[in-house]
Amino acid sequence: MFENIILTGFGDEIDSLLDQQMQVMEKLHMNHIEMRGVDGRGIETYSADEAKVLKKRLDDRGFLLSAIGSPLGKIRITDDFEAHMELFRHTVELAHIMGTPNIRMFSFYGPAEKDFCGGKADPGKAWLSVWRDEVMERLGRFTEYAAANEAVLLHENEKDIYGEMAAECLDILKQFAGEHFKAVFDFANFVQAGQDTLEAYELLKPYIAYIHVKDALFKDGSVVPAGQGDGNVPEILGRLKAEGYSGYLSIEPHLSEFTGFSSLERGGRIGKKLTGEEAFTLAHEALTGILEKL
Repeated sequence: MFENIILTGFGDEIDSLLDQQMQVMEKLHMNHIEMRGVDGRGIETYSADEAKVLKKRLDDRGFLLSAIGSPLGKIRITDDFEAHMELFRHTVELAHIMGTPNIRMFSFYGPAEKDFCGGKADPGKAWLSVWRDEVMERLGRFTEYAAANEAVLLHENEKDIYGEMAAECLDILKQFAGEHFKAVFDFANFVQAGQDTLEAYELLKPYIAYIHVKDALFKDGSVVPAGQGDGNVPEILGRLKAEGYSGYLSIEPHLSEFTGFSSLERGGRIGKKLTGEEAFTLAHEALTGILEKL
């Protein structure tokens, strides 16, 4: 068994309501949440006073936050940054109230086609070199503020952002990695971007401090339970264990319409759409099944 790890997950994939999220996680013997959506709203939209009420509700049930699952950095590189920076400052305040230093974030989408080469060319990958300095400037401002305010930024690889592929993630991490800037490793996101996850892991392993557990298929990008896709999930978790990883494994199912469910459930109904609880439970079982073999 993989020791020194804590299972957490995106509770909003269970249900929009926090009470339902906690109820299902309690059934699975989990008491950590990566909070993204709660009671139908993004956590970043909560005021400080509202966040204090949320924190008490978590405390009363014995729950802790592993991270704020923020959308920071999920704007176009050409979008206004000052308003986004203000949202960033507010999110750091919320993280302190919620009792976690960890804030999941991203490294910006490319420009719209109309804003690139006068609208004469699809930005494709070409925008990466053109806008690299602006990406780094923005991330530098985030990192400087995080360092001054005892926050830890967890950069997630994500399709279509600057840090979509491992090479660009490494570029970012060489610039900013340290006590206040670390890497999230997301298997499925790399697969969906066409990135070999073993190659990505070897490039990024010195910086990885948090894991998002979901898997996907190269052929169509569809998300499947951990170990059933092309993300090399068992292999990489085995390497993490051997190399002494300790920290969070965060379950992010994305399985509510998983078409293979009928083959996994004895007597299952073909084409059955999973409820949030079923999807999260299935993802939990797939992960724990892998962990038990390590």
